[in-house]
Parts: sequence; structure tokens; C-alpha cells
Amino acid sequence: MEMSSKQYPQSGVSGQASVNSGADNLAKAGSDDLQTSNVIDFEGYYIGNMEMLADVDTVSNYLDSHQSWFTRCAQPMDVKPIGHNGYAISLGRFGTLNFQVQPKIGLHLLPQNKGVYRIETIPVPGHEPEGYDVDFRAAMSLAENRQQELPVEQATHVEWELNLQTKVHIPKFIQALPQSLVKASGDKLLNQIVRQISKRLTRKVQEDFHTMMNLPLPGRRNRP
Repeated sequence: MEMSSKQYPQSGVSGQASVNSGADNLAKAGSDDLQTSNVIDFEGYYIGNMEMLADVDTVSNYLDSHQSWFTRCAQPMDVKPIGHNGYAISLGRFGTLNFQVQPKIGLHLLPQNKGVYRIETIPVPGHEPEGYDVDFRAAMSLAENRQQELPVEQATHVEWELNLQTKVHIPKFIQALPQSLVKASGDKLLNQIVRQISKRLTRKVQEDFHTMMNLPLPGRRNRP
């Protein structure tokens, strides 16, 4: 299967998401500060791509009809529609350092604009996040691909990028831990969210499209 992804911090060094603690609150917090939650911002930038073995128009028509495949491709996550182009997604339980969250976020799949598809965060009706806040901003673009090694005459190269910011309310018992430990734990949480929503969804959309169109998956040879 032809699909790849990379992740970068805002500083441009590959391999980890980045964290901003504002001022060094964890190291300098006094006893009064430890009585309340401290908010830490974790930021990450991710890019990826995949090949679709069909022309751009066919791929666009499929993506435009996300109501017919998004819920199916997002499994095993629980997904509920919000209006015509939005979805509420329950990601499951994540935790580290004896601190757990069960994030649920709303995503708005904007109609394409000149071949570019964007996804933004929207509120989930009746849901108030506890201990976290996620800002998910993704863009996906389509381009014709006529490489000779592909098994079809026409193919579409899909590139996506994701800017993700997560605000985590750190409880007082964690504020006393070393900031490096809290940072590493936050990076892990952020990357888990990315794997759930972005990488897994990208792979399953690619598989779903080629199955519906009765096409072979890129990079996978048919057995005789």
C-alpha cells in the first residue's frame, strides 16, 4: 500500500510533537498554584500522502460523498453525524501518569475548494470537554499522477497536512513531576490522537475507495 506520513514539531525537527508550557509553571509553582489545574499546550504538525488508482474526478466524487463512507471508515471509533458535514468522534480512553481522558471531538468536513479539502474542529452539541481541548486543522489536496510504474493509466496523488493543538489541564498531583516527564507524556497523548484520527482514517479511506471501485490497492500485487 502506497501511503506515508511524517510528523514535525513547530520548530521543524522531525520525530516528536512540541510542547509549550508558557512560563515554567511546573518548576516554579508554589503550594497555592498546585491547588488548581495548570494548562499546557502541545502542538504538532504532520504530513502524509497516498495514491488512489483512479482519475482526480472519480476520487473527488468519492470524497464529496463522505456521508456514505466516513462513519464506516472511522470504526472502531464511535461516530455520530453533526448536521450535513460534521461528525462527533469518541476516540476512546487515553492516559499516562495515572491521568486519563476520554476525548470526544467534533470535525467539520468542509466542501472542497479548488481541489482542496479542509477539516476543522467544531463544538459537539451537549458535550463539554473535561481536562482537554483539541484544535484539529487539516487540509488535503489532489493532483494527477501519471507515473509509469503505476498499474493504471490514471491515478491521483493525495497529500494531507495536519496542524494539531491540544490543551491539557494538568491536575495538581502531576504538576509536581519533572517537566520533562510531563512533556514526554503529553507528546505520547498527542501522537495517539493523531494515529487514531489521521493515520488510521487515511489508510481505511484508501482501502474503502479501492474496494468500492474494484481496484487493486497501490503497492499490493494481485495473486495469480
